[in-house]
Amino acid sequence: MFTGIVEIVGTVSALEKQDDTASGGGGTSLTISDAEAVLGDVQLGDSISVNGACLTVTEFSKSSFKVGVAPETLRRTNLGSLEQNSGVNLERAVSASTRMGGHFVQGHVDTVATVLSVTPDGNALTFRLQPRDKGVLRYVVEKGFITLDGASLTITEVDDEEGWWEVMLIAYTQERVVTAGKKAGEEVNVEVDMVGKYVEKSVEGYFQGKTGGEIAVLEKMVARLVEDKMSKLNG
Repeated sequence: MFTGIVEIVGTVSALEKQDDTASGGGGTSLTISDAEAVLGDVQLGDSISVNGACLTVTEFSKSSFKVGVAPETLRRTNLGSLEQNSGVNLERAVSASTRMGGHFVQGHVDTVATVLSVTPDGNALTFRLQPRDKGVLRYVVEKGFITLDGASLTITEVDDEEGWWEVMLIAYTQERVVTAGKKAGEEVNVEVDMVGKYVEKSVEGYFQGKTGGEIAVLEKMVARLVEDKMSKLNG
């Protein structure tokens, strides 16, 4: 479990596409350096969020560590596009004394999103992003949380029809995450707020347990709420 508050930006010092050693797991491995700040209390087998993906430390030194990256992780994330000297956001798993400054982040990437545009707003930057998997949009709500490359951010605008959302990076955040340097056409890892998933499952279970008459009443209530909302928007 993580908070989405990036601790430092590390550097990919080595990337092996087929690492057959035990620490590579028989697949792709990453060695990340400039990571001393997150390695003071590390143990083999610990979890570290790398660009929002929860990965297991298989080898480490004073300032670098190694992780294996499974094929499923490569398919789901932007880790496969990393190169030597790429920067990556790093965060250790939460401890009992961690301040919950962001939100509950699992480190399980749902999809990747493409940066459509980056627009300056004073000293802030507004990023517009479009997900590869449009299904995640049902969990994306204005003023809600979203995790981009492991950073907890607030959604400022959503367009479900065109399939995008926006977040704003203030100057402080720009200096501390790799996302700030990304341009239109590049990709970011996305993890939606898990609360939305639990709510969806609970509501589905609630409806499945209802009779036809009860469902009809609920449908009318929802239709009335939607009608009121549309009348206010059109008025």
